[in-house]
Amino acid sequence: MNRILKPVLVVAFITILTIAHAAEIPFLTGRVNDNAGILSENTVRSLSEKLKQHEDSTTNQVVVLTVQTLNGENIEDFSNAVFNSWKLGKADKNNGILMVIVPDERKMRIEVGYGLEPVLTDLMASRIIRNIMSPRFKENDYDSGVMAGADAVISVLNGGELSEIGDTEETSESSTDSGFSGFDDNDMPLITRILIGAFIFGILGLFTFMGVISPGVGWFMYLFLIPFWAMFPMIVVGTQGALILLIIYMVGYPVAKLTLVKTSWYQKAQHDLKTKGKASIGGFTLSSGDSGGSWSSGSSSSGSSFSGGGGSSGGGGSSGSW
Repeated sequence: MNRILKPVLVVAFITILTIAHAAEIPFLTGRVNDNAGILSENTVRSLSEKLKQHEDSTTNQVVVLTVQTLNGENIEDFSNAVFNSWKLGKADKNNGILMVIVPDERKMRIEVGYGLEPVLTDLMASRIIRNIMSPRFKENDYDSGVMAGADAVISVLNGGELSEIGDTEETSESSTDSGFSGFDDNDMPLITRILIGAFIFGILGLFTFMGVISPGVGWFMYLFLIPFWAMFPMIVVGTQGALILLIIYMVGYPVAKLTLVKTSWYQKAQHDLKTKGKASIGGFTLSSGDSGGSWSSGSSSSGSSFSGGGGSSGGGGSSGSW
């Protein structure tokens, strides 16, 4: 019994310590909550008035929060928890925005209400952070950084374009980057990126492998998969990373295919396909037909659907650092 109880107590103790050290959700005291004390009184006053005017005219509720540290907690989780605890925006519109700045950890995030995600997209929020707020924060100018960031958010909510919020600066910065800059600019959390990448590359890899070893539909599969290799990897590795993977695919696939053509098992499968109408490769049965061929594996797979829950914020927005 003690052997079972001790691990349980250890896990419970660690859990309690984690909860105790996690950043607490502060009280909502106004539209500008400067808990870290990095803003001047004039900035708090003028920004509060500006956010109030915007809320009165549009019902969009934009709130600023500064906290000294998150005690190691993920800023995405913290921002989402604060947003939903404060219930920003109207219930029937979910039109709230939360700007979180953590000076000790040099992190920030713009959390976007579910109803405003089509207006203030993740890309727009990322550009506001990277091009407007971060440069000012690097100079320890929190007043103008927060004010300019809030102005950009309001501008976008009022229909402003990306070019009006520092698109030129971002272009100049990205042009000086080297390597997989598209990967570095991706604000997706690492764990999410790994899981999505495993799904995308698992599917693409499976169909690519099937195409390479298939005598019948191999070259059709090669052409069919080109647009998929061109688009889906961008979600995980960015534009430049996807371009490199596309080039590797377009060169590697024919090389692998032409290499396998010379092997005895490939020639046998090709012969069986022509003479018998079907061939067995690695436990799969490839049969010929009007369309050139089809794969079967002896078991059928049921369809699946992807579903997700909603909420006040929906997890939209972007994070950054300086």
